Amino acid sequence: MIKVMIVDDQELIRESLKVILNVSPDIKVVDAAANVAEALKSAVKYRPDVVLMDIRMPGMDGVEGTKLLKERCPQAKVIVLTTFDDDEYVFGAVKNGASGYLLKGSSVTELSEAIRIAHNGGAMIHPNIASKVLEQFSVMAKGPARIQVDDRVQSDISRSEWQIIRTVGSGMSNKEIAAELCLSEGTVRNTISSILSKLGLRDRTQLAIWAVQTGAADGVL
Repeated sequence: MIKVMIVDDQELIRESLKVILNVSPDIKVVDAAANVAEALKSAVKYRPDVVLMDIRMPGMDGVEGTKLLKERCPQAKVIVLTTFDDDEYVFGAVKNGASGYLLKGSSVTELSEAIRIAHNGGAMIHPNIASKVLEQFSVMAKGPARIQVDDRVQSDISRSEWQIIRTVGSGMSNKEIAAELCLSEGTVRNTISSILSKLGLRDRTQLAIWAVQTGAADGVL
């Protein structure tokens, strides 16, 4: 059972999402918070697997909320709920460890699938904002805040693992990577977990940024 927490300042949205998601046999909404402060307390109590985080809320927004929640409950995966005009907020959440980016108004199927993907260590980015997020990856990769990986560790990465690193860096999902490399999604998921462990990286987002920084995303390694 995937434990989900909803963070949104609008009661109607919180209650609607709760009803919709609880229909899925493998998903259970353990709490719904109206703001980040409530969410932080609730997260410690319920230890959710996945958190749906509204990006725009009074007081503390979802960008800072993602950062604080990941510090309190690093095992929780955060999916940002956003609108078309929230691109700058979305990338802030990327840097703070969010695992998915969906537009408000996404279908029940999309939302449920995003929760399952995030819970399994993957990431889902809505097509309408994926290109903008990847563009910001490139900007970040050229900036001063580079992700450091020991050169000696990199020598342990196999050729097949470098292929997967390249595809992660280009923004492909596990399903797309599996089709591209003729692998099963399970193999892709397990290989990414192994790569993260070898490189000492926190999550898929860090791996994608590192791939852009090193040139692996462009196939130059």
